[in-house]
Amino acid sequence: MTAGARFPAIPRHELFTRLAERGSANIVVVTPNRRLAQELAREFDEGQAAGGLAMWETADILPFGAFVERLYEDALYSGFAARLPLLLTDAQEQELWRAAIRASEWGGALLAVSQTAADCCRAWELAQQWRIAGALGGFLGNEDARAFAEWAKAYVHRCERDGNTDAARLPDVVTPLLREPALRKPGVLVSFGFDVVTPQAREFFENCARQGVELRSCEPDAKAGDVRRVIFASAREELDAAAQWARAQLQADLATPLPTQARAPKQLRIGVVIPDLGERRKEVARVFSRVMHPGYNLPGAKLTAMPFNISLGAPLADYPLVRTALSILELACGEIAFEQASKLIRSPFLAGAEAEMAARARLDAAVRRIAPARITLGKLVALVAPAPELRRRFDALFALTRDAPAGERSPHEWGRHFSALLAAVGFPGERGVDSGEFQTQAKFNDILTEVAKLERVAPRMGFRQALACLRRLCSDTLFQPETPDAPVQIMGVLESAGLGFDALWVSGLTDDAWPLRARPNPFIPPALQRKAGIPEASPEATLARGRRITEGWLKAADRVIVSCPAMDGDRALIASPLISAMPAALAETVNAAPFPRFRERIFFARGIETVEDGKAPPLATRTPRGGTRILSDQSACPFRAFARHRLGAQALEEPVEGPDARSRGRLLHTLMKELWDELQGSESLHGDCGFAIEKAAAAAVAEAELEEPFAGLERARLARLAREWLEIERARAPFAVIATEEKRKFVVAGLEINGRIDRMDRLESGGHALIDYKTGRSTPNEWMGERPDDPQLPVYALSAKESISAVAFAKLRTGEMRYMGFSQHKDLIPGVRQAQDWGALLDSWKTEIESLGKGFAEGDARVAPKNLLQTCTYCDLQPLCRVHERIDALASGGEGGDD
Repeated sequence: MTAGARFPAIPRHELFTRLAERGSANIVVVTPNRRLAQELAREFDEGQAAGGLAMWETADILPFGAFVERLYEDALYSGFAARLPLLLTDAQEQELWRAAIRASEWGGALLAVSQTAADCCRAWELAQQWRIAGALGGFLGNEDARAFAEWAKAYVHRCERDGNTDAARLPDVVTPLLREPALRKPGVLVSFGFDVVTPQAREFFENCARQGVELRSCEPDAKAGDVRRVIFASAREELDAAAQWARAQLQADLATPLPTQARAPKQLRIGVVIPDLGERRKEVARVFSRVMHPGYNLPGAKLTAMPFNISLGAPLADYPLVRTALSILELACGEIAFEQASKLIRSPFLAGAEAEMAARARLDAAVRRIAPARITLGKLVALVAPAPELRRRFDALFALTRDAPAGERSPHEWGRHFSALLAAVGFPGERGVDSGEFQTQAKFNDILTEVAKLERVAPRMGFRQALACLRRLCSDTLFQPETPDAPVQIMGVLESAGLGFDALWVSGLTDDAWPLRARPNPFIPPALQRKAGIPEASPEATLARGRRITEGWLKAADRVIVSCPAMDGDRALIASPLISAMPAALAETVNAAPFPRFRERIFFARGIETVEDGKAPPLATRTPRGGTRILSDQSACPFRAFARHRLGAQALEEPVEGPDARSRGRLLHTLMKELWDELQGSESLHGDCGFAIEKAAAAAVAEAELEEPFAGLERARLARLAREWLEIERARAPFAVIATEEKRKFVVAGLEINGRIDRMDRLESGGHALIDYKTGRSTPNEWMGERPDDPQLPVYALSAKESISAVAFAKLRTGEMRYMGFSQHKDLIPGVRQAQDWGALLDSWKTEIESLGKGFAEGDARVAPKNLLQTCTYCDLQPLCRVHERIDALASGGEGGDD
């Protein structure tokens, strides 16, 4: 491994002094990453302001790659620019890798060519930095390594043919130019905070020295930090404790009086390091926002800058403004999922969104009932007529897509066409965008420019290919709007190296997370990587690097806390061996009293008003809407019956591909009705039933108005199901079907309830059988005990004018077909068992059903799920009833939730 730069050292205070001198433009400081450069520049500016200066010369501090690129750009404006290759953008570079991959023998077998191209870019950069590119073709490796060597050869050939280069080779392009007197070079070049200097960078530094540039190195000042090691029960508790600790540090600093002669207070710098920040970014933002600014997410709350900054941005495609733009373009390209169309209807980034806000919200709820799971622009235009401005904008979009020329065009033309499509719908809307949205839109416009620049390497492409390039660039671009400088910096492991703080918390240091595992690049033979000394290539190198970074953390602040969780679910965790020898401290000693959450502040305010909310006014009508479902819901939870059948509360529809569960149920019932209307009873089962089956299946599909290919698939499925079920029916004693899907009125506790009997058979032995079709896991046990789960058949049995001697579920499920239920006498229907006392069974049903009906009529609206939160699993009323505030999720066997 090549260690840090070994040039003559310059102390940090002397470096800042020289940067502050007049003519400091002759000294350049380079860092290994952008965050360290920004932090060093901020510290320099803070020192100048503290010295009483109102203005000063900006220090020339920038990342190493940016410094090399600046030299290259200076050379482009000189007399020898004609012999320079052109620098590819990241998007152009990846497009060339994709072309090389597609043209190879492996191109047809790869499913993710774009991801492979991105991986190739990283492997190529590594090969250049560690001077192993020349050995790629001759070093023994696996199939991945052989493929990459072939792709790299084609990629280099294309670059040389077209006179291009890339960022990975730019230091080698600039190095010969250092001899040119016309190239502006610094007098002093200072490397700051380099943990590892690659062979490529070292050669560049040495060539700078040969051309008269003075080379110096500088390291962060070491602090004699007070270090404590803390273990928490879980990663969530650890994160919450880190947020509470950071806030406590800020408040303690604010409470400290300033010195009398102080001109400008120095801002406190607090660091929080989270190794898996990429995976936990949303959780981290939520926890720190909740602790730092309780109530930040309340409706109508004013957006304010948070006192923390997360170093890792989110993909640009995840920002609402960009997500809306991409959905508009995808809609213009063909069809999109209804969920995307729903968000477009309600998006604030389309013209007229403010004026038609309420109308568009109602429209979204209405079209869900009739819209398909995937929707085209033409279909959407027809559906949005109730919102005139939205209809007008989608009409304009449709006109542009209809009149657009087909075939391939240049990326530049596609970029202009994309802009025209967005303008047609009034993107980004009529309301003024805030600072974050303004920056997001500017970044999206930059990405559109990047797509146009692809013309250099891909002269022609189709609409879908251009749109795929745009979406890929938005997904690959990590973006974070600029905010005012924040005192709390939340970083990943590598971003924290070289930084200094007043207080530092490093979390998640378990033995499997730290040091980082060896991760050799899959496209370069591992032995070649180990021979070159690449830190990620071997356990020994990663351990050594982990030790250096850990030592840097311990000296980076006056107060340092290192921590790890003890458990991950049911799995015990162990602290990393790199911190196990540090002094241990109890978790309780880390923080002062925890800062209350917003809901706790409300509770502590004691503005409590007690209202009995389990009692609604008695029902004013004797004919409620909802049928026997009222009794099922009243049994499951009285509030559910009240909300659904008296308040009319219901979830929004979710269009799905093909028939949903409800539609499949209707298909099944229609199939059985048509089948038994044709067969009439058991006597017809002795002959060929094929015609009746096919006729019934066709009628069921026709009534459901299914389109092909779903219609054909459903006809075949229903026919198979009917044939299998008729084998069960043939085993029964003779019967005649006297009713199918018959509507009837039933009286329960004085309420007139509408119902529909799936089927009633007249039995040869006398009496009648009530049959209810089921495809799920229903059993007759659902009719028994207090608050029966499915009281529909008992209601029919009690209210029917016919003599009922059997009630049964007909389980219509392939491979599990059978009858289940109770009968008055033995062996009336196979699988239906005889009740011990038929009269007592009917009496118990009557008692429970009357109780349910009476409760609903009298206004029983208690939040009382029958089986605690298990009953609420598939209920959509939880935001309305707030059941989790009444029932302990853990005590009921569920999972706890966040605020």
